[in-house]
Amino acid sequence: MAHWIKMKGKDVMPQLLIVLFSVFLNTALMAEDPTVQAEAAETSLLFASPAERRVMFRSIAQIAPSRKIEAGASPYPLESKPMDLGDVTFALEGKKFTLSDFLTEDAVMGMIVVKDDNILLEHYAEDMTEESVWVSFSVTKSLSSMLIGAAIQDGYIQSVDEPVVHYLPRLRGTSYENSTIRHVLNMASGVRWNEDYADPESDVSKAGADNGLTLVSYLADLPIDAEPGKKFNYNTGETNLVGEILRSAIGNNASTYLTHKIWQPFGMEFDANWMLGVAGGGELGGCCISATLRDYARLGVFALNDGQLRDGTRVLPENWMHDSTTPSEGYEGYGYLWWLFDPGYSALGIFGQRIQVFPDDGIVIAVQSNATAAVDTLYHAHQHLVVNAIRDHLLTD
Repeated sequence: MAHWIKMKGKDVMPQLLIVLFSVFLNTALMAEDPTVQAEAAETSLLFASPAERRVMFRSIAQIAPSRKIEAGASPYPLESKPMDLGDVTFALEGKKFTLSDFLTEDAVMGMIVVKDDNILLEHYAEDMTEESVWVSFSVTKSLSSMLIGAAIQDGYIQSVDEPVVHYLPRLRGTSYENSTIRHVLNMASGVRWNEDYADPESDVSKAGADNGLTLVSYLADLPIDAEPGKKFNYNTGETNLVGEILRSAIGNNASTYLTHKIWQPFGMEFDANWMLGVAGGGELGGCCISATLRDYARLGVFALNDGQLRDGTRVLPENWMHDSTTPSEGYEGYGYLWWLFDPGYSALGIFGQRIQVFPDDGIVIAVQSNATAAVDTLYHAHQHLVVNAIRDHLLTD
């Protein structure tokens, strides 16, 4: 998992910590009382304790502008068939650990293991239940990728090889002139972007929380750094740009489209919500859908089914998930906003959010987490190892 945690020797903390901090702080500063403003700023996400984040991560709709994603009346059936997986073992730095050890960690808010539509394990922290929503952070990127696929299936977008400027004409004549939707999904547009969180003059510091016209205007002024498609460059701005492309193509907001294309037809069990850049504005294409653990698992099952509903209706184009999880030219560990592993692929979010899909094995593992730091903790390493250990155990049991 090192390619996700670190790039070029620096920690990669996807935009979403910055975005959520910005939105939460702006919301807090709407208060007229200066004392309330100061207290809110001090307890914002960047400086929140694990205990404070434990409340905030399940309460995004109460602290930031959000739009509801409504569940349908017929949940996709996942039959409970518990297995004793507590003795599943993994090793790190010469020490052995079990799944039971992992589940006692304070960072684990929920974990579910599904194989062939059967729930083999479902675990929650004491203050969480099957109805608790939890913010996904960058897991949302992978869902935005799915929605681009849905827009292609519906005919709103011709293909991933269409130029970005077909949908965002304000970018004509800019460095994005020759970038395609595929390039943006691969984070390989060729446009220069500095993702250095320690540098207040970096692009991510200046525009990591931007959305809408502000985002497009900022990106329009960036220079070319490489030929499109050739160089992977983790780019916070372009994850939200995917959302701009989607909304332009479908002429609708992303939450409503997600509700009526996937959430209700496939059978998500509970309402979810998607954080907005500003009140009444567009969703953050790269961040912050809040949903339940079971429904995160169902999204993995939807991916396993290559984007088909229970009746065989296609939501995503045929082979979309295969194409989405094929290594890109710029970086073999990344597809269309999915992280690629051997085996399987993942939607990953800071603080340990995960939907892990093993397509050849019919296995989905989803985890809700509150790690002590955004990335690169011992918990992240344990999570990656235990997920693979569970898969190996199920295949040999």
